[in-house]
Amino acid sequence: MNAPPSPVASSLLKRRPVPAAAQQSLLAAGVDPVLARIFAARGVTHPDELDLTLKKLPPVDQMKGAVVAAARLAQAIDRKERIVVIADYDVDGATACVIALRGLSAMGADIDFLVPNRLEHGYGLTPDIVALARTMQPRVLLTVDNGIASVDGVRAATDIGIDVIITDHHLPAAQLPEPAIIVNPNQPGCPFPSKHLAGVGVMFYVLIALRSLLRERDALADAALPNLGAMLDLVALGTVADVVPLDHINRIIVEQGLRRIRSGQASAGVRALFEVSRRSQNAAHTFDLGFAIGPRLNAAGRLADMALGIRCLLANDVESAMPFAQELDELNRARREVEADIQQEAIDALQQNLADLADYDRYTICLARPDWHPGVIGIVASRLKDRFHRPTIVFGNAGDGNAPAGELRGSGRSVPGFHLRDALDLITKRAPHLIRKFGGHAMAAGLTLHENALPEFIEHFERVAREWLTLEQLDHIVETDGALAPGACTLSLAQTLRAQVWGQGFPAPSFDGEFAVEHQAIVGDKHSKLLLRDQSQAFDAILFQHTEPLPQRIRAAYRLDINEYRGLQSLQLVIEHWWPLQELNA
Repeated sequence: MNAPPSPVASSLLKRRPVPAAAQQSLLAAGVDPVLARIFAARGVTHPDELDLTLKKLPPVDQMKGAVVAAARLAQAIDRKERIVVIADYDVDGATACVIALRGLSAMGADIDFLVPNRLEHGYGLTPDIVALARTMQPRVLLTVDNGIASVDGVRAATDIGIDVIITDHHLPAAQLPEPAIIVNPNQPGCPFPSKHLAGVGVMFYVLIALRSLLRERDALADAALPNLGAMLDLVALGTVADVVPLDHINRIIVEQGLRRIRSGQASAGVRALFEVSRRSQNAAHTFDLGFAIGPRLNAAGRLADMALGIRCLLANDVESAMPFAQELDELNRARREVEADIQQEAIDALQQNLADLADYDRYTICLARPDWHPGVIGIVASRLKDRFHRPTIVFGNAGDGNAPAGELRGSGRSVPGFHLRDALDLITKRAPHLIRKFGGHAMAAGLTLHENALPEFIEHFERVAREWLTLEQLDHIVETDGALAPGACTLSLAQTLRAQVWGQGFPAPSFDGEFAVEHQAIVGDKHSKLLLRDQSQAFDAILFQHTEPLPQRIRAAYRLDINEYRGLQSLQLVIEHWWPLQELNA
């Protein structure tokens, strides 16, 4: 069927501002002029911020709670007390679990793990998970990528004599879980300079603190202590997959992890996942982690059990990792099919709404069906948000046999200027009876409510959006780094850009320019292969998900890509958005 008309009023081209002082500082340090412009537009003010070596990571004593957590873990090792890691069912949680298991076992811990099933247990250290973990006879529960909201779970563990160490990065509520050792850069009073570490990054810092403590105590010879740098491929994977902002500290982590992958030093599970994804390890970049490796691991947590992903990453060699990787690849295919079906049903429902209205004048999108799979509603919400540029929440079934009848689980994605978690918090204050529980970040959040409460929730959600957003903020802004000088658009520049670390909050460069469309051919039944020409040269280009004829002249927002064929590389422009020149100039 034809796609419905978009409720987005328009797509506007905007060039990122470039602070002159920052650009000059980078140019004076010898940074390439194109890169200086790009980096300055992303908030880099000093050449030191381009130093992505490990020596630039902040010291561990700046992470509140890390040294205390390390002391309790060292005590557990000394006393031979069992530690059970309570993981999360996404890539961040899985990688954090794996480095905890590897690092702590290498330092002498008696350790095991438990990962909640998304469909059966829900999220975090709940009293039910504590009861399940109790059968493993732990003395310490160590949460990774969860726990900061587990007030009831920590209390349940304490009541039966189990200590809890929380390593998390999510925003805390007013009430912190007590008594627990908390390591979270977002907790009150933590001086750590980055508030954007992923959960795996927080756990990595706890391992650094523990290794340092054991070295100081001479508990283990330095040679016997694990090389934590060998885990950086996993820390990078979890960081990119969790879509946390890539500030300087996170870019260091990702750069160092990618270097290990490119040099053939990645863990066996990561190598196996690269193989089944048909991605080149030698040329690995953030796109591979975020859009090839990450989704295959996430598929386990969405449709099955993330223990499968954890087992893959724990494998000691590629041969033993490969069966897990192949199963994850198959699950990812199934996930895509489920997601596509739900997305089409959601678009059909939205189209019906559009047909009932002369103009789509709502600021938000909320869609629900009790039979939608809770493991993929977040992805669908993200797709709809990208397409329609509205704060979007998609509700599906709660997926928990213990959930009350009629309970819906929602997953939301937001747009700049609308803090989704704060919006849910405000709705809870205004209408305490609506939302049963919620949590998340500015751009992504989850919640549960009863289906009878949905209509009222939708209206409250819309009301908050109208209070916080303007119509201009609902326009789809296409940001670029401006035009490239004649002759500057080269394969060499594409290779230079590919070698950098790009991601959330530090977007890959895109440019804009005017082109004549000299040729257009359909490839793969749904994409357009183009030959474009500007004033100085011709370019091969690709426009994905588009088969309609283009006008003779366009302005395009594009990024530089490398097309590889039979061992040869050539420049290719990836068209991200385009406008007829007469429309843009009208």
